[in-house]
Amino acid sequence: MFRRIAPLALAIALGGLAAPAFAQQAGEWTISVGAHQVNPKSDNGKLAGGTVPIEVDSNVRPTITAEYFVRDNLGIEVLAAWPFEHDINVPGAGRVGSTKHLPPTVSLQYHFGQGTVKPFIGAGVNYTRFFSTETTGILAGTDLELDDSFGLAAHVGVDFEVGEKGSIRVDARWIDIDTDAKLNGVDIGTVEIDPLVYGVAYVIKF
Repeated sequence: MFRRIAPLALAIALGGLAAPAFAQQAGEWTISVGAHQVNPKSDNGKLAGGTVPIEVDSNVRPTITAEYFVRDNLGIEVLAAWPFEHDINVPGAGRVGSTKHLPPTVSLQYHFGQGTVKPFIGAGVNYTRFFSTETTGILAGTDLELDDSFGLAAHVGVDFEVGEKGSIRVDARWIDIDTDAKLNGVDIGTVEIDPLVYGVAYVIKF
């Protein structure tokens, strides 16, 4: 499941081994503000006994993170975002609904190097809450429910220093998001979203 993000994580880790000095010190904080795209995998599963394929569209929203360094180079990060909104489609039938979700994620991250380019890798857990789910098209008038999701998350990125306290961050996450779906109260299967989340942000250190 990590095949789309593992090569980037390995390259970042190997690149950081040659830089032994500390990137951040214990007790420091960073806060980032940016924009990220949640890009669900291409095949989101089949519902109704495997007869109805589902596709979930991507979406871009503002994001914010806060990270506290518990040890030199080692931080705990919390990700928050403006609610993402996704169209839900059935191939051949078009748009059948939409949903919003919030994906708070907590990660343990290791940062490499002391220069102007600082890569990092991390892993953690995600909780995704779905709400404001609506139906349209062939499902108009029905009640579609998506259960909340718990799953693992992986994170890789690079900070490019632009000042004494500031950096531009380019990063990518893989998040395990699977939600059980109900239509008019009846279980109809699992929607496997499992997105890549990638974007840019401005990071400031305190």
